[in-house]
Amino acid sequence: MREILGRRRKLLFRRGGRPTPLGAALQCATEWRWPVLPGVGLLAGGRGARRCSCPDPDCVVPGAHPFDPGLLAATTDERMVRWWWANRPDAPVVLATGGRAPCAVSLPAVAGARALAALDHFGVHTGPVVATPTRWSLLVSPYDLAELGELLHSQDWVPSSLRFHGEGGYLVLPPSEIAAGKVRWERPPGTGPAGPWLPTVTTVVDALVAASTKTPDGSRLAF
Repeated sequence: MREILGRRRKLLFRRGGRPTPLGAALQCATEWRWPVLPGVGLLAGGRGARRCSCPDPDCVVPGAHPFDPGLLAATTDERMVRWWWANRPDAPVVLATGGRAPCAVSLPAVAGARALAALDHFGVHTGPVVATPTRWSLLVSPYDLAELGELLHSQDWVPSSLRFHGEGGYLVLPPSEIAAGKVRWERPPGTGPAGPWLPTVTTVVDALVAASTKTPDGSRLAF
């Protein structure tokens, strides 16, 4: 029995208690009811380089997108999740955003660090934040295109480098590895009976716009 439990823990957690991709995918799917699927992943290339395993030689997001299965296959079914990662244990964990699942607002990594510091300064409560070497993503509660359109229309100015991951979109979650590097939680999800708490997209966008115009030195953050 101990051997069986040990093997199961090894599948779900690495040494030090960090979750494996399977462990993270199961937590998302079964505990939080977030639909996930395995990302395309990476292949080893020459001179230590790593390239996307999709057929596109010029892929602009190597390893960081769905391919086979496609995005519509995202599920919260435990058996399907276990089958996927049993066959591809190092596959990135991809969240299908929108619907009842979280959405996200992302911005370049350097600006992301400045933005979080500014939001903390103004007392804005943020939810989970996913970080890669190139972009940081602030998870928000689900929204639809009409809500997002109305929000953006109400703003005099919105940072042009913001990206919105809503219905029909996706986000790569920790502990995935993509060509840009490792994906990690800059701010991990909180635990609770209803799953991680998420702010609204209106709260986050309003705060980012306000922070970019009300920083102590009077300058806009470089979004």
